Amino acid sequence: MAVSSPKEFIEAALPAKLTPEKIGDLNMTIQFNITGDAGGDWFITIKDNQAAVQTGIMESPTICLKMKDADFVRLVNGELSGQRAFMTGKLKFKGNMTAGIKLQKLGII
Repeated sequence: MAVSSPKEFIEAALPAKLTPEKIGDLNMTIQFNITGDAGGDWFITIKDNQAAVQTGIMESPTICLKMKDADFVRLVNGELSGQRAFMTGKLKFKGNMTAGIKLQKLGII
């Protein structure tokens, strides 16, 4: 199912992907800073085999992902690979890069 906005993906599609089987024993906080007209700030807390999505900015997340809204939609719809987005500067990370690799395994990027 294709999404049309970052909000739709982060608040509706993403929680369904973050099943206890997928997140296992992960313990991290992921900050999304999506710029543009359809952008916003969200963070996901993964702890104790559960994931919670919230709107806003988290102080000191494990990793912060920054991207333009249109590029983010292309990324989550599979039209742009995470690796290509990172290599071309469309996707920027700040924080624990090992966590960035885990985001790919979770199907976030």
